[in-house]
Amino acid sequence: MKQILLVIIMCITINSYSQTEFSSKFKVIPPLDTGIKTKKAAPIKAVPQDILAPNIFKKPESKLPSTNFKIGEPDAISMIQTNNFINPGDQVRDKMNKNINKSLVNNGLKEDASYLNVKDLNFGVIRTKSKTLMIRVRDYGAIDGDLIKATIIYNYKNTILANNLYLDTNFKDIKIELQDGINDLELEALNRGALGGNTGAFYIYDEDGKMLLSDLWNNFDTGVKSKFTFIKE
Repeated sequence: MKQILLVIIMCITINSYSQTEFSSKFKVIPPLDTGIKTKKAAPIKAVPQDILAPNIFKKPESKLPSTNFKIGEPDAISMIQTNNFINPGDQVRDKMNKNINKSLVNNGLKEDASYLNVKDLNFGVIRTKSKTLMIRVRDYGAIDGDLIKATIIYNYKNTILANNLYLDTNFKDIKIELQDGINDLELEALNRGALGGNTGAFYIYDEDGKMLLSDLWNNFDTGVKSKFTFIKE
């Protein structure tokens, strides 16, 4: 019995000693620094004192319309119905009508002063050894009463070869006696036709029947001339 008690006392003594020994030498190990750092929160900025929230209970101020109106200046916004819209079809229609009218005038089927030729037309110089020339003229469009006058000019002297010559579908012949040197011929439109300007076609032949030139004048106004220069060599 005594031996058992002795063993128990010794175990208690040894246990107490070991706890005291280990407790005095124990050190706390600090945690490992992983390098992760948290950011500091940005400070909240103070709201400027000059910015104020709108007062929803305050009645808005009413502004009278400006009285600085000027005559002739349209308003930016208007509730009045206008016809200022452009229809693309109108432009196509106007262009087609213009082309049709011009074609009718060119063919002597319609009179329109806007398409009249108001300038003399020069057909250039013809050199020939022929003593005489034959000018054959007629109306190439609709027969509407075109009248012309033929004049030869030599050495500043005018000689009328035909006056009030009526143009129709048949050729009218004008004979010219050429002088040595320069001979100028003028075919003058004496009027406009009933359906358009004065129109005509001409053919010029020498004494051997060789055609030297053929052409036409188109839609001449009254007084406009077709001019030719013949040089007899």
